[in-house]
Amino acid sequence: MNELNQIERIKSKLIIAKNTDRNLKVFGAGYHKYFLGKTVSEFQISEFEKDYNLRLPECYRSFLLHIGNGGISHSNSGAGPFYGIYSFGENIKELIYENTKQYLKEDCKLYPKMTNEFWYELTKNIEENDAISDEDFDTELGKIYSGILPLGTQGCSYYHALILNGEFKGRVINVDCDRQKPGFAFEFNFLDWYERWLDEVISGDLIIDTPSWFGYKVGGLTADILEKYISATENETKIECLEGILNKQKISFEDIDIIEVQYKISNGEIKEKLLQILAKFDYERAKPYLIDFTKESLLSVFQFVFWYAKDKSSDWLEIIEANAEKINNEETFRFCTYLLKEMNIDYGNFIVPFTSNESENIKISAYYSLGQLKNKANYIDNFIVGLNDNSNRVIHSALQALNGVIDRKLLIHYKMIAEKFTNEQDYILSNLNHNLKLFGLSATTIKAVNIDEFKMIDMNEKKWFEFWK
Repeated sequence: MNELNQIERIKSKLIIAKNTDRNLKVFGAGYHKYFLGKTVSEFQISEFEKDYNLRLPECYRSFLLHIGNGGISHSNSGAGPFYGIYSFGENIKELIYENTKQYLKEDCKLYPKMTNEFWYELTKNIEENDAISDEDFDTELGKIYSGILPLGTQGCSYYHALILNGEFKGRVINVDCDRQKPGFAFEFNFLDWYERWLDEVISGDLIIDTPSWFGYKVGGLTADILEKYISATENETKIECLEGILNKQKISFEDIDIIEVQYKISNGEIKEKLLQILAKFDYERAKPYLIDFTKESLLSVFQFVFWYAKDKSSDWLEIIEANAEKINNEETFRFCTYLLKEMNIDYGNFIVPFTSNESENIKISAYYSLGQLKNKANYIDNFIVGLNDNSNRVIHSALQALNGVIDRKLLIHYKMIAEKFTNEQDYILSNLNHNLKLFGLSATTIKAVNIDEFKMIDMNEKKWFEFWK
C-alpha cells in the first residue's frame, strides 16, 4: 500500500516539478523536459529477467510498470536526475563492455563508505598494468562493476546506476567509468531516490545556474537532516548531514537558530562546517563568529566570505591588514586577493611584499593580482623585480601582468629576457612578443636596439615606431 501511495505521489510530483521548472533550469531538464514514455509490461520485464537470469529490484520494477519508461533525452532517456533515466533494457554496456549477462547476475562487490584501500585492491589490476590485454581488461571491469545496471548519464564519464544483486540490492550508486571511487546515494531504494529528485526540483534546491550534483549529498527537509545530525554519534555522519544542508538554496530562521546553538557547543571540523552554513544563510549573524574564527583558519573565513558574501568584502580590510604576516600559504593568499579585488580599492601596497615571498606560487599569484589593478603602471619597479626572477613561472606571470603597460623602463629588461630565452620556454617569448607589440618591437628585433641611446630620447618627440627606423 505504501508503495502504491508513493507511485501516485511521484506521478503528481512529476507534473508539479515540470510546472515549477518552467524555464528548464534544472541540470539536464532541457533535454528530458520532464517527459516519460509509456510503461512497460510485466511480460517485457519477465523476459529481461529470464534473459539475464536475475530479478530486478522491486522499486525499479514498480517504476517501469506504473510510472513510465524512456523519453526524449540522451539515448531516449526519460525524466530523471541529470540527463534522465535510460529506457528499460538499453545502454546496459556502459560500464561492462563484454560478457554483460555473466556479470550482471553476480553480486555487487561495492558497499557504502568503502575504503580507498578496498577500491585500490579492486582496480589495481587495471590501473597498474599498462600492458593489460583487451580480454583481461574486460574481465577486470566485470569484477569491478558486477551486479550494477546503468540507469543514466550525468555527463562526461559519470553515471547513476542500480545495484541488482547482493546485500545492497535496490540502492542507487554514482559511478565514474574512469574509475574514481563510486559513492552510494543516501536513499535505500530507487523510488525514494527518484522522489527525492522531484522534491528538490519542487523546492527550488536544484533550480540553479550551475550543475547540481544531485544524489551525492544527504537529502530531505532541513529540519529532518538536523534531527539526524543531532542524534548521530559518528562525526562522519554529522559531516554528511551538514553538507546536505549546505546543498540547500534556503533554510528557515528556526533552522539557523539551531545551527547557531550547535556551533557554540562544537569544535574542529564540525564547528567549521556549521560556521560555513551560518555564513551562507545569514552573514550578519555569522560575522562575529567569522571574526573569531580567524584565529583558527584565515583560509576558511576568506573562503566563506567570498563564496557567500563577497559584497561584504570591505568589512574585512582591517582584518586582512592585521593578519598579513599570518598569510603564509597559496590558498589563503589567493582568497585574500579575491576579497581585495571585490573592494574596488588600490590594494597594491598590501600585495607588493608578497612579490618577494619564499613561495613561488605566492609570488606568481601576487604578480597576477597586481596585474588586475587599473593603476598597475604605478608598480613598474615591482614588476621589474619579477622580470628578473630566477623562476620562469614568475617571469611569465610578471609578463602577463604587464600586458597593456607602456613604459620605456621595461625595455632593457625585455631585451635581457629576449637574449636569455633563445627558445620558447614556459610561454615566456609569446608573452614577451605580445608586450613588445606596444613598442613596435618583437623578441627578435629588440636584440638590435641600443637601449642606452633610447634612454636619452624624449619620448614625447616621436611616435613609437620612429624610434626603430
